[in-house]
Amino acid sequence: MAVQPPARLPDNAAGRFYVNEECTDCDTCRCIAPDFFLRNDDAGYTYVAVQPRTEDDEDAVYEAMDCCPADAICEEE
Repeated sequence: MAVQPPARLPDNAAGRFYVNEECTDCDTCRCIAPDFFLRNDDAGYTYVAVQPRTEDDEDAVYEAMDCCPADAICEEE
């Protein structure tokens, strides 16, 4: 039986970057790229609130991805 990847969280903005259910709400991505990540206070997780539009924006999101201790920030291929 194939293992299912962690689910994309429902609050993520439509687009190729997203946070999955492995998020531990550690605040790392919000510190690195606060323009793109927000916290769902009720559910206790972070999500992609705004998709990057420029190369500089993407660089910030990629840095957050690289630093995420849970590997919960993903990019659709």
